[in-house]
Amino acid sequence: MANIDFNQLTIQFDEHFSLTDLDWSIQDGEHWALTGPNGAGKSALAAAINGAGDTVSGSRTEPNARIAVVSFEEQEALIEEERKKDDADLLDVIAEGTTARQLLDQTCADPAMQKQLIEAFHFAHLLDRGFRKLSSGESRKLLLIRALSSKPELLILDEPFEGLDADSLTFLTTLLRNLASEIQMVMVLNRFDELPDFITHVGYVDKGQLTHQVGTDDREAVADLGQLLHLKTTDLSIPDAIVDYRAPTLDSTEPLVKIQNGKVAYGDKVIFEDLNWTITPGEHWQVTGPNGSGKTCLLNLITGDHPQCYVNDIFVFGMQRGNGESIWDIKQHIGYVSSALQWEYKVSVSVRNAIISGFYDSIGIYQKYTDVQKHTADAWLRLLDMESYADKPFSQLSFGDQRLVLIARAMVKHPPLLILDEPCLGLDDLNRQLILALIEVICAGSETTVLYVNHRPQDAIQGIEHHLAMKANTGQS
Repeated sequence: MANIDFNQLTIQFDEHFSLTDLDWSIQDGEHWALTGPNGAGKSALAAAINGAGDTVSGSRTEPNARIAVVSFEEQEALIEEERKKDDADLLDVIAEGTTARQLLDQTCADPAMQKQLIEAFHFAHLLDRGFRKLSSGESRKLLLIRALSSKPELLILDEPFEGLDADSLTFLTTLLRNLASEIQMVMVLNRFDELPDFITHVGYVDKGQLTHQVGTDDREAVADLGQLLHLKTTDLSIPDAIVDYRAPTLDSTEPLVKIQNGKVAYGDKVIFEDLNWTITPGEHWQVTGPNGSGKTCLLNLITGDHPQCYVNDIFVFGMQRGNGESIWDIKQHIGYVSSALQWEYKVSVSVRNAIISGFYDSIGIYQKYTDVQKHTADAWLRLLDMESYADKPFSQLSFGDQRLVLIARAMVKHPPLLILDEPCLGLDDLNRQLILALIEVICAGSETTVLYVNHRPQDAIQGIEHHLAMKANTGQS
């Protein structure tokens, strides 16, 4: 493989972001990890290896190699392609669209590797399912199978471990270690503790510049980089709720959610069944389970975003699904963060307005907001150290920064029920610690009940004492 060389390189990606003064070379046999804060340019730098961005000055030698990419941007591109084909606006269900099998076969150059990965990721039963019907973790597995079975010589992996359950993460880590002697890799990692042992060099990116480059054999230098990604979260307090925009008061004697014999199935494929679950005010719940066990389906039954919510026996805030309540009767009481929301939030709106849209449960702003709402949104931006981004287009933020804004959007109205579906996905260590600390503050109060989905034991939240464990294909344990 030809070496990669950036010499005094400045690359413009759009009017809001550029990488500047890059001096960076990757030699044959080296494996790099890029780390740094959200919005620093880690993903942009990895994408630049594959020719992304416009060269403003300097020079770059790109690899003469077969390149495969796994990234949130790649996932978003596939979703956008499916959305263009989809007539879901005319139906109450998502059209089947391109199947997982078709997407895998588009790029397969190594059928034996593809078969191995399908078996290891327990993906066979998903092959004929439409891409947009896959869960977040299942979509991630599809991207990994596509990339690894395309016989790449250079593998660019942007947060490859995000969204994977524990067994899949262990398998992938071992597989990549075994492939390191054959395939050169560049990884983008937010979690410094996930640095694989075969990585030879680490680059730290900040404000569009590659500020540090160290070999992993220099333990002291690597430890110093780790310290750059840590934050002490003491004395955190969330902005106050605003009185004039509280949702109508709920009956405190009614459960927030009650599901009786819940079931989700696609044809003959049962995702879960016989699920009985009650959430009462003041209880905080963690939901866990392997990819494909139905965690996100379950959340969408509660929010009304799953077409099968009306054929299930579900009470939300005392209202039975299918008995005349509107989706807005439900959503005014819920704050929600998920990957699906992030993929859908594509309107042209500023960062401040994206947060304010949480008051209206809308994607975008379609009415005049109040000075008090603006003040509250600005308070959240200060808390997240994103004040300078207030008027920046939401679509121009990095994936991790978008996730931070959507978390503020979910929390801004202090809802009775806050649903967080893998809220730390795509966040660097600093912001992950911040968000986990904020959730702990919320759990310590009595106003909001938290429903928290995650895969990582290290992201456990103090104050969440109830647990629903989902099992693949069978629902709860």
